[in-house]
Amino acid sequence: MAQQEVDERALIEVQDGISIKKDSLFLLNLRFRMQNRLGFITEGGDDLDIAVVDARVRRLRLRFDGFVMSERIRYYIQLSFSKADQDLESGTVPQTIRDAMVYYHVNRRFYLGFGQSKLPGNRQRVISSGNLQLPDRSIANAAYTLDRDFGVFGYWTLPMGPQELQVKGAFTTGDGRGASPSGPGMAYTGRLEWLPLGRFTNSGDYSEGDQEFEPKPKLSVAGTYSFNDRAYRTGGQLGSELYGERDMSTFIVDMVMKYQGWALSSEYFDRRCDDPITTSADGMVRFVRAGTGVNTQLSKLFKSRYELVGRYSHVLPSAQLEGLAPTTEELLLGSSKYLNGHRIKLQTYGGYRWLDRNMDFDRSRNNWTLMFQVEFGI
Repeated sequence: MAQQEVDERALIEVQDGISIKKDSLFLLNLRFRMQNRLGFITEGGDDLDIAVVDARVRRLRLRFDGFVMSERIRYYIQLSFSKADQDLESGTVPQTIRDAMVYYHVNRRFYLGFGQSKLPGNRQRVISSGNLQLPDRSIANAAYTLDRDFGVFGYWTLPMGPQELQVKGAFTTGDGRGASPSGPGMAYTGRLEWLPLGRFTNSGDYSEGDQEFEPKPKLSVAGTYSFNDRAYRTGGQLGSELYGERDMSTFIVDMVMKYQGWALSSEYFDRRCDDPITTSADGMVRFVRAGTGVNTQLSKLFKSRYELVGRYSHVLPSAQLEGLAPTTEELLLGSSKYLNGHRIKLQTYGGYRWLDRNMDFDRSRNNWTLMFQVEFGI
């Protein structure tokens, strides 16, 4: 069976959730999960007065997967119910449907999918939000990720002795979740993953932290390229609508290594657009988020199921966006207590964010952040 991203798989093995099965003709597996959080952001680096209180249900999701008629024909549906999960913080139309996919498994190494799902982009984005070490993904991911889209997806596993190569591709609308019919522009995405030391235990290359305490070193190195033709949103599949269509390309390189409770992961982003700035008739400006970004995380999980993790991220806008978007850097230190793996856990982090390469506490718009989150699901 092909190795698949944990958050977009149709069905690998049903071991969790509630299952209804009728012989070999039908299977429905139901799961839910929620993330409740409390966080704070200060007024500044030297002003610890609270500017923002983040107290809410960050995610509440229902997930259905299984097969119909044959185990070759699989489906995956994921629905979201919290405000942030429905994109209501940046738009006015609720996007309840996160994933709606039908898969056909041609054989154990090759399968196709049709519908709405995550593009085969950067590793941290494809990893389920329920399998993250920290409550949020990085600021680099927020700026340059590919996110979900509608179209045709293909996945192919190529074993090479003890090594393995994963080939993934997608031909999609380029407009993101729940998009209305639009122009002829499309998105073309391809990804290669090389596992020189063999497979990770329990698909651990798509779950943050070394939950399996890998007895031998494991490594995955990957690259993604995506071209979005005539995109109309600032981030391709994400963001506000531009005042004019733009072509954009995104190149991503990432890696993860795990060994005996240690985990190291890193991602590099490079998004380019020849003319990223668009202007409305009344002079308003919106722009493609072109530039580069880096995220690196190092963690250690102890036998007590207590984990320590550190993250450094930065976002460097392209020279064309000078004066419109600042360089942003962030350093976070966090910890997690796993009560039932990633299904039930307590997470917290604290950190500092600074702009334009100036870490001074009295620099305007630099600030501290603190977050606590409970993950609960089946």
